[in-house]
Amino acid sequence: MTENLQFQAAPPACQPLFKRWRRSFAAVLLVATLLPAAAKPDPAVEIGANLREATLQGLNGPERKLSGFRGKPLLINVWASWCEPCRQEMASLERLAWRDPSFNVIGISTDDDPAAAKAWLKRSNASISHFIDRALLLEHMLGASRLPVTLLVDANGRLLARIYGARQWDSRENIALISKTFGSRKISP
Repeated sequence: MTENLQFQAAPPACQPLFKRWRRSFAAVLLVATLLPAAAKPDPAVEIGANLREATLQGLNGPERKLSGFRGKPLLINVWASWCEPCRQEMASLERLAWRDPSFNVIGISTDDDPAAAKAWLKRSNASISHFIDRALLLEHMLGASRLPVTLLVDANGRLLARIYGARQWDSRENIALISKTFGSRKISP
């Protein structure tokens, strides 16, 4: 026996409920499509442009404004405690910072857990200022699509170079690169 199935519109008593559900569904759908656009981070600062202002949350020192480093060239190293190449270059950044006080050297951790970053800094005996990037603000602004990344910034906050990958920052080759980029006198090797 073949059944003849027929579908009917909702009974009149259910129609207001259905209309409300349909409107609610449309509103949820609209919000879901607009949210990714609204949550999209600002793009990375281009080479030659000034870094945007940001508040840096201290890991081994006080909170600071990024603009507070203006007046001297700045080397920013973006790292994470789980990143082995980042950990390997950390000592060379320390030596570089102590070698030449004509520019500042800071680190910015992208760790999700500040305790992990602090533990690594303690084990490595870090003495330069390190900060934690909360909510990926700095990671996006600095263009840290992979780690480690090091940025060279002039005394006015203008991004001069973005260098991906680990290096021995106190080697002759990298000291020459930094000196040339900053347009400064030779840093003694």
